[in-house]
Amino acid sequence: MTIYYTKEDQYLIDKVDELAHRERKSRSAVILSILEWYFEGNKKLGEILVDMGKLDPKEIEKLLQAQKGEKQKKLIGELLVQAGLVSRKDVLRALAIQSSKATSASSS
Repeated sequence: MTIYYTKEDQYLIDKVDELAHRERKSRSAVILSILEWYFEGNKKLGEILVDMGKLDPKEIEKLLQAQKGEKQKKLIGELLVQAGLVSRKDVLRALAIQSSKATSASSS
């Protein structure tokens, strides 16, 4: 990944580098996690999974309709895994994206 920036932006690159060092990640990994947080953080679990290419919007809609009829509602991630639509790993990844936005908002 190549990033072009000006002298005025150097402080941001320095912050990325500090975070990369602290989290033992590459600069690229840190930038991608920031972008992921920015674009996906306010979305619902199903929307994140759709954006990740793991789920079709029609599948999530069908599952949500079926969930409405249940007396004891299960978590949507649980239902998606049980239906074989996504893996547990995919759900955990999407939840991590969601929680990173919540964590960052509460620490601001």
